Amino acid sequence: MNESPLSSRVVAPSTVDIPEFRGTVWRAARLGDVDAITGMMHAADRVDHPRYLTQRDEVLDSLDSSYIDAARDTIVGIDLTNSYVAFGSVALLPGQETLVRSVLFGAVDPAWRGKGIGRQLLRWQEQRALQQLATSDKPLPGWILAFIDDEAIQTNHLFARAGYRTARYYFELRRRFDEPIPEVPVPEGFSIANPVPARHEELRLARNDAFRDHWGSQPTTEEQWDRFARRSVSRPDLSFVVTAPTGEVAGFLLTEVNREDWPGQGYSSAYIDLVGVTRAWRHRGIAPAMLVEALRAIKAEGLDSAVLDVDSDSLTGALTLYEGVGFRQSGRSRSVHKMF
Repeated sequence: MNESPLSSRVVAPSTVDIPEFRGTVWRAARLGDVDAITGMMHAADRVDHPRYLTQRDEVLDSLDSSYIDAARDTIVGIDLTNSYVAFGSVALLPGQETLVRSVLFGAVDPAWRGKGIGRQLLRWQEQRALQQLATSDKPLPGWILAFIDDEAIQTNHLFARAGYRTARYYFELRRRFDEPIPEVPVPEGFSIANPVPARHEELRLARNDAFRDHWGSQPTTEEQWDRFARRSVSRPDLSFVVTAPTGEVAGFLLTEVNREDWPGQGYSSAYIDLVGVTRAWRHRGIAPAMLVEALRAIKAEGLDSAVLDVDSDSLTGALTLYEGVGFRQSGRSRSVHKMF
């Protein structure tokens, strides 16, 4: 932990540079822009990572979460035909236990790339992120953080030229169903079931405990958890909770199905968003049992594959776990950051 407050380690500009480009107008994003922004993001996604598309709910979260000041933390570029050229947001995330993070999110329409708009947008985002970090008097590290798929070549070059360093790699793993699913029983004394609303808060606390020692992870707040659970792609029927003999949550696996991803993937799939075992109940075989249960349920749904992402340097042995039940690498992404 740093002894000095973060605000003393960050030099923030008093104002931010609004992008300027002939034939475009720039302003803060509004809730009424959600669908147009999502459409523009999808155009970018099909170039940068066609295997998955930005969810409308993700765009909505970047505009109206309580920790977002849309008037200062978002920007959208619109051309003279009222088409959306670019979008950017900067979120100073809550849950600052060991780290203060300003996360960059957005894209430039592929038809408008190569003109310098991306550089201007990133400059605006970084300046706003510096302003956000400078508001914190906590003696914690501060990060400006972004996540980029390896296929997004232009975006990777943009961030590298701006001085961002790769912090972590993440493997996208796919589990096809043309191979048999292994038999892995739930440990004796434990039970497994689909999650129910009554355990919503228990699951949040279990998530925070399970991910406490994961790189870059911070506690998820009640608001963030509520938004996550309400996503239109959430599939509780393909998700699972393991209960310990004591009655507490020992493990959880949460699944989404986004049909919009399928055309770009070339197959139907479910995405396993979170897999976790609380620290008190690790090394008992809970995680592989949940995975096998989920794989069976996803296959029974008639889908071709299950997909998930894993930190390539996870200290929990997650990569070995997933490979052990048949997952194989299908893509890679990275987090890039500047540290203060």
